[in-house]
Amino acid sequence: MQPISLTVNGEKVQAHAEPRTHLGDFLREDQRLTGTHLGCEHGVCGACTVLIDGAPARSCIAFAVACEGREIRTIEGFGEDAVMGQLRIAFNREHALQCGFCTPGMLIAARDLVLRLPDADEQRVRVEMSGNLCRCTGYRGIVRAILSVLELRRAGNDPAIEVKPAQAVPEFKPFEASAPAVAAAGPAVALAAVQKAAGTVIEDEFTVDHPLAKVWEIFGDMPAVAACLPGAEVSEHTPTSLKGKVSTKFGPMKASFAGAAALERDESAKRGAIKGNGTDSLSGSRARGDISYQLFDAGNGRTRVAVAIDYSLQGPLAQFSRGGLVREFVKKMVADFAANLNARLGAPAGAAPAVAPVMTISAGSVLWSWLKKLFGSNS
Repeated sequence: MQPISLTVNGEKVQAHAEPRTHLGDFLREDQRLTGTHLGCEHGVCGACTVLIDGAPARSCIAFAVACEGREIRTIEGFGEDAVMGQLRIAFNREHALQCGFCTPGMLIAARDLVLRLPDADEQRVRVEMSGNLCRCTGYRGIVRAILSVLELRRAGNDPAIEVKPAQAVPEFKPFEASAPAVAAAGPAVALAAVQKAAGTVIEDEFTVDHPLAKVWEIFGDMPAVAACLPGAEVSEHTPTSLKGKVSTKFGPMKASFAGAAALERDESAKRGAIKGNGTDSLSGSRARGDISYQLFDAGNGRTRVAVAIDYSLQGPLAQFSRGGLVREFVKKMVADFAANLNARLGAPAGAAPAVAPVMTISAGSVLWSWLKKLFGSNS
């Protein structure tokens, strides 16, 4: 992981990224700016267009670390921009969007065109916008929308446009709340303070038959934690980061996500976070998973662990991100982790620690019935 510092939508950002991480992935997965859409990921379709130092650029073929010190502006950063406000109104009026996937990049490219070529005619608009592909509209509405804004500005008939301020993008700040307030709250309230991500969040909790101090200690030992999590392996780790992989098996289908994660821990409040990204080499699917956890004294030498998992999947395996299916999967995973953790903490001193097997969804499980429905399988 390499430290980087850049400006995103007017705010200074300091983060860590792999040298191979593309700017589009960094914006979506690290900064939660999901308005930047990734389409072809070859710099062809234009869906991922952002501004880098004021000029349109493909974020899918720009490396995040190469943007050190630069200013990045995504579609979320135009809330009070007058030209973008005009274009949004025109796109709506002229039916210049349908599914909306290409729209963020299309709007950014159109804004650049309007400002750079105020005298552009229809032919020039079509040429300039040819780098942004749309599979829905046939482009007629897009061209009409851009021409209407150009004509409006050339005529000097530029009425004030009511543009709402940009919505603040939630940041992942696991240790934002004060320790006393969180410690007094229940798990759901505590996790609400911990988890600030914008993705899909699943919450769960379990109880471990060991004292809080002992459980907190093992949560700081990532190889030990990985040994309790089915299919997880740690290859490298420091107090603040790790590399490894998580393997799963859905009947005959296998996936192994290799990647890296950043670690955060708050000793006083007994809570922490694991923020990771990985790629399955077989399917090319990408996964992002942020895990927030907090420990509570359950009395009688027991510890209650509250967990929130914020996840997203992209690629062929994205179909598994359906709410019901993932919740069943996570429920099984948390239950297995709790059982393995209890066993590890209760093992005699000097005993060889067991390693959790790969997470397997058998043909007799509830999850397998979900998979058969999902793929229409009769087997």
